[in-house]
Amino acid sequence: MSPVRHGKKLPIYHRLRVLRAERGVSRAELAATVDVNPQTIGALERGGHYPSPDLAFRICDVCGLPVEAVFSRGRFAPLSTSVYGDREGRR
Repeated sequence: MSPVRHGKKLPIYHRLRVLRAERGVSRAELAATVDVNPQTIGALERGGHYPSPDLAFRICDVCGLPVEAVFSRGRFAPLSTSVYGDREGRR
């Protein structure tokens, strides 16, 4: 296990915008459901704010998904890749 260095800011990637679109939920509706301001959801989606663990779990509970399906330290592959395969047509 490699050490995590204090002070080094690592990115947190997410699928919030895609999940909201799939469910037909506005930023304001998601914000009300997880008890934050709509601006907080906007900041999360733009990458200007990282969620607290509590907020991440509340969002995932609303989406009915595990945290690792919504948030990650690495980039997510496009959802179309998992559905349709790569550009050569392989899955």
